Amino acid sequence: MASDPVLAPLRERAQQCTARAHVPFSGTPTAAVLLLDDGRWIPGVRVESASYSLTLPALLNAYTTAVALGVVDAVAAFVLSRSFRREEALYVETLAQDPYEAVADDAWLRGGRGGDGALPALDSLLSPVLGATLDDPSDGIDAARRMAQRAYVPASEYAVGAVLECDDGRLVPGVNVEHPDWARILCAERNALGTVQSYALPAPHHLFLTCSEDPDGTPCGACRQLLVELAPDTTLWMDRHSASPERATVSALLPGSFRGQALLDE
Repeated sequence: MASDPVLAPLRERAQQCTARAHVPFSGTPTAAVLLLDDGRWIPGVRVESASYSLTLPALLNAYTTAVALGVVDAVAAFVLSRSFRREEALYVETLAQDPYEAVADDAWLRGGRGGDGALPALDSLLSPVLGATLDDPSDGIDAARRMAQRAYVPASEYAVGAVLECDDGRLVPGVNVEHPDWARILCAERNALGTVQSYALPAPHHLFLTCSEDPDGTPCGACRQLLVELAPDTTLWMDRHSASPERATVSALLPGSFRGQALLDE
């Protein structure tokens, strides 16, 4: 790996964040760090699922957090806690923002800029928490509707917004983020769940969800699986537009769910 001193603090943060990864099946944590133009940074960690194909890669987790927080155009660098794999390089190569270039086996920078001082000095962690409080479920739905405006959905135009309320009252947003490779699309619910894991926030107990163009919208099967695994005690409030929000429990969303207990890494 390149020894560029500009990348050293990012690499250090990425290694530190591996402790937050949820890897009960592989036991192999991975973390990513995104550096913004103003020096703030965003973490992302690997979040495994008992349904292996639903695992959230660290890079995708961090990038979709940036979209939900409305700062994706300010991402100047991607750094992983290990070398990029081919599928991760392809993910970055096909992003909609200005081109990124590999400058080391663990780092991609916008325009390839590096040790010439073009990268900002590492500053504080960017908070993912919304500056709001909820007095009743309608407040949560309103917050989810606002978040849906940040969804990146050029192919489907099907914007979804989510807000997870943690046990301590902090609110974390999520939006659906599309990608030219549809296997790398992430839904709003899993976006928010991944952010909670990456920032080591308390477990969520409420999820507020809206599909701005679909009054009959509901979490897809992939999101139901991750919710059951990562937030089983969460209550869902689903926006029904002019009708009252519909309330459901996560356990009711996916009865008889697969937990993969026999697959757990010993």
